[in-house]
Amino acid sequence: MGILERNDMNGVARLKMNAPERLNALSEEMLAALQTEFDALSNDSSIRAVILSGEGKAFCAGHDLKQMTAGRQSEDGGKAYFQDLFAQCAKMMLSIQSLPQPVIAQVHGIATAAGCQLVATCDLAIAAEGTRFGVNGVNIGLFCSTPMVALSRNIPRKQAFEMLTTGAFISAERATELGLINRAVPEMLLEHETMALAEQLAGKLGSAVKVGKQAYYKQLDMPIEQAYAYTGEVMAQNMMHRDTEEGISAFIEKRPPNWEQ
Repeated sequence: MGILERNDMNGVARLKMNAPERLNALSEEMLAALQTEFDALSNDSSIRAVILSGEGKAFCAGHDLKQMTAGRQSEDGGKAYFQDLFAQCAKMMLSIQSLPQPVIAQVHGIATAAGCQLVATCDLAIAAEGTRFGVNGVNIGLFCSTPMVALSRNIPRKQAFEMLTTGAFISAERATELGLINRAVPEMLLEHETMALAEQLAGKLGSAVKVGKQAYYKQLDMPIEQAYAYTGEVMAQNMMHRDTEEGISAFIEKRPPNWEQ
């Protein structure tokens, strides 16, 4: 088995990080494997939703600190290596939100530092009760500046700053309250609940979800008037799709839609 496993079923791609001995750390190898799969998924119209999970006792413990320490052996003390590593990680994170399919984080155990960033980056997240979340790099002298980007776009700024500066962990229930995850469920139901959500998303018109996901992230950074102008044009273009016309006709005629895509 490889460092990242993929299993497709019913229009859902299930990706499982498979490095339990390193708590599924975002090593160079893990980042490369994730990037490869996300690049492949970006052109796979047979997949309508993606689930990202972790093998073992944790979802993801962030960057591989042992590997990062080894990177210091270069003449510049590791600066070029660290810059490249964080650039690779940012590219992978951005790929998630660029995918046409919604990506659901299926979280258990812990999600720390860049692992918490990964949860915040996914479009949706369901966690097992008892899961802990933290951006705890400050505890070892490394402020979680890149995880901060995704975290501060998910939860209120003062709560994000508190997590970043104290290194304290929050519970799955608190993560739900703050909006970091969608909900917490009993651990025995985690896989079932995540798959149920994925299959619900996979049953929607893929072209409409693709358009909507792209527009969702783009409009967030716009002033409200510009956002309405932009999304109005997006909806007008969406209305011109053959399958959208069919979906509306099917609703009016009280029958299942006959979509081509």
